[in-house]
Amino acid sequence: MGNRKWISASRVEGNASRQAHADLPEGTYEREMSKEGFFGPAAFLHHTNPPTGWVKFEGPLQPRAFDLTKLNAAETSPWASHPVLYNKATDIRFWKLAEPMTALARNGDGDQLLFIHAGRADLFCDFGHLAVEPGDYVYLPRGTMWRFVPSEPLAVLMIEATNTHYTLPDRGLVGPHAIFDPAMLDAPEMDDAFRAQQSDENHEWTVEVKKRGQVSRITYPFNPLDAVGWHGELSPVRLNVRHIRPLMSHRYHLPPSAHTTFLSDRFVVCTFAPRPFETDPGALKVPFFHNNDDYDEVLFYHAGDFFSRDNIDAGMMTFHPAGFTHGPHPKALKNMLKQSKPATDEYAVMIDTRDPLDVGEGAAAVENHDYVNSWKPKAAAE
Repeated sequence: MGNRKWISASRVEGNASRQAHADLPEGTYEREMSKEGFFGPAAFLHHTNPPTGWVKFEGPLQPRAFDLTKLNAAETSPWASHPVLYNKATDIRFWKLAEPMTALARNGDGDQLLFIHAGRADLFCDFGHLAVEPGDYVYLPRGTMWRFVPSEPLAVLMIEATNTHYTLPDRGLVGPHAIFDPAMLDAPEMDDAFRAQQSDENHEWTVEVKKRGQVSRITYPFNPLDAVGWHGELSPVRLNVRHIRPLMSHRYHLPPSAHTTFLSDRFVVCTFAPRPFETDPGALKVPFFHNNDDYDEVLFYHAGDFFSRDNIDAGMMTFHPAGFTHGPHPKALKNMLKQSKPATDEYAVMIDTRDPLDVGEGAAAVENHDYVNSWKPKAAAE
């Protein structure tokens, strides 16, 4: 009889809506204060001014933005890529690759998630061959040997689950086939392309293994991707964002946690994909202001029109450390209760981490230092 959902009344004080994210008192802005991201108990406060209407914001909690498209191409090894954000539970990098990898890669530090932001390539790994394209998530279990052969220059967001694994979220009441059917996960095939690459044995092959942040190089006199078959439940998989069918409610703005795609022990990866706007007249139609005091929030903008952010383009990343109130930019607030179009048009990857993130040298080199001022009231900004 564990995991009971006890019945308790929520207190209402002053001029407040009894329903979260809907029917706000006229002229107010809602702010959510919650525990454990969006999973724990919460309070909803109604303010007469936008909670992000600061005129000055100093110190390390400042919201930050990085234009990752400005990073130079790395060497052909993923381990030479640019560190963006990291902590003990994850390592987030951005990697550009235009030429075929000259060595195989293997991550000994944890499962790897590759998000293909741009370009096309053939992925060859222990398990066979996969073609990848923009919008693909590629999950690589720890220890997988792999290499890319691009047909178009690649730009890849790499998210490591350090010393642990990726799993799928529990979809609860909506069942295991909601959001995306597991049948949409594609495994590599030992096809003609895979067999053709096995014949390339005219030189030594090196495997670059990353472990504890250091790279070891193991050289073979043959191509180690020489498997002729496999079976089992563990393998790389591919999922494209266009195959994600997001949960929605026409009467309630769902929290970002409803869009969780992959889980790790200390962070989640969510996907924002096009969906209809809420149609209930009283329901919020933009993200709500919220304190996320337990998780750092990272958003990578892949494609589309990012309706809650101003001056954010594809290939940019925002970083909101835990501990301050944030929400939509002022330009989006005019559409708080009424949108001019029927649906969102954006793809973005969100990473929420339970432990604080540090900024890597790659991100620091391409930072937009004016991002913190994008919430200022217009008069104050001028």
